Amino acid sequence: MIISLEKQVALVTGASSGLGYACAEALAQAGAAVVINYHSQQEPAESLAARIRERGGQAIAVGGDVSQEADVDALFAQAINAFGRLDILVANSGLQKDAPIGEMTLADWNKVIEVNLTGQFLCARAALRQFRQQEADPALSRASGKIIHMSSVHQVIPWAGHANYAASKGGIDLLMRSIAQEIGEERIRVNAVAPGAIKTAINEDTLQGDAGQKVLELIPYGRIGAPEDVANAVVWLASDLSDYVHGTTLFVDGGMSLYPGFRDNG
Repeated sequence: MIISLEKQVALVTGASSGLGYACAEALAQAGAAVVINYHSQQEPAESLAARIRERGGQAIAVGGDVSQEADVDALFAQAINAFGRLDILVANSGLQKDAPIGEMTLADWNKVIEVNLTGQFLCARAALRQFRQQEADPALSRASGKIIHMSSVHQVIPWAGHANYAASKGGIDLLMRSIAQEIGEERIRVNAVAPGAIKTAINEDTLQGDAGQKVLELIPYGRIGAPEDVANAVVWLASDLSDYVHGTTLFVDGGMSLYPGFRDNG
């Protein structure tokens, strides 16, 4: 079955690289007009927007720091000014600042929480406000709006040396479910995607050779994920094919969250 998001508008935060980039490209391929948010990497975001337009789609690139309320307000205002409405938010922006807990600075703790968790709150709030003020169009989507949070397997798997990151992702889980519980009756669907080990340009070196083999021991399905695996899940959650899916997290992890280390110790 072909998924069509024709005439819908999607905003993807942190879309100049990695998972956000793949999600923006996949949403555009499904027919959505796409707002590609970036923080510091303008060139790849602009290049992706240009490539989407060359293929006959609609896309713009908009800079902004999702941890800053004013930037988020400006980002959404530019999206509405460009396309007139918003149907899909993919709250993807995230970062890591890793350290053992005894050596982690307050600045690094705060930065990760601000971007990974507060940023998702600010974007979800802005999307909700827009969904509420625009007219729902059942011809476009059975839902009045769709919010998709990008989480991680580390919303359930502890991660020593990454306490700030794991805490932010655990927070996303309850943020998403609390929003979903609150606004579901408005026919606004809220869900999350939790990737496992996904090979991107940033981590490619750590997922090859001996290091890659160690990671594979944690993945029952026996392969490292690709950004397209996550993007496909996002497109499905944005479509009417998942219209009865609300308040849930879709793990895209090859089974990593099954704690495979316990296979022989049951």
